[in-house]
Amino acid sequence: MSMSPDTAMVFAAGRGTRMGALTADRPKAMIAVAGRPLIDHALELLAAHGVARAVVNTHHVPAPLHAHLAAETRLDVQISHENELLETGGGLRHALPLLGKGPVWTLNADAVWRGPNPLAPLAGALPMAAARLLLVPRAAARGHTGPGDFFLEDSGHLRWRGSAPHAPYVYTGLQVIDPAPAANIPGPAFSLHAIWDQLLDSRRLFGAVYAGQWCDVGRPENIALAEAMLRDG
Repeated sequence: MSMSPDTAMVFAAGRGTRMGALTADRPKAMIAVAGRPLIDHALELLAAHGVARAVVNTHHVPAPLHAHLAAETRLDVQISHENELLETGGGLRHALPLLGKGPVWTLNADAVWRGPNPLAPLAGALPMAAARLLLVPRAAARGHTGPGDFFLEDSGHLRWRGSAPHAPYVYTGLQVIDPAPAANIPGPAFSLHAIWDQLLDSRRLFGAVYAGQWCDVGRPENIALAEAMLRDG
């Protein structure tokens, strides 16, 4: 299966509760980092890689983001509004009519990158109903203090941390995935983990490691971390 999708799903529907007062009147994707809304950092990466279409999901205080996206000219943007939060997997399924068939990129709006375009390491063929996730070493994950998410085998297959106290790699929120399995998950709201669990069982979940820098902008104090990373390299 070719892994050069021309469509992406950008997850921007979260309430951003960890951002406190900053998201009282706007969604997290509209918080400025280095003078630009977070959503623009994500869309710039997609456009630079040649992605033609982006579907952005929205929920919390959507009007500012809708108005901003209406002026986007780098790529065609469509909105997948969620009256109730559906989480990442449910959001992907809700957007299936807009995404079309075949693999798509998905990425979170609340991260910034410095270095090579992070979509590039995910290029290459994959089996049907598979996914490839972009990872960073846990020690290099700025703004992220968790125990890590995955082990990466020499073959490129991923193993979930499970009961291990730590795993060496953190998932960055960027992947390329065949979204079709999302249609078969029960319940309106569910995490991408429900899809990944199926792929892990059949060894169709793969990983690649990003050689640049990545920052999770999920908390107010991480804005300064992200801006320092972009400024100083």
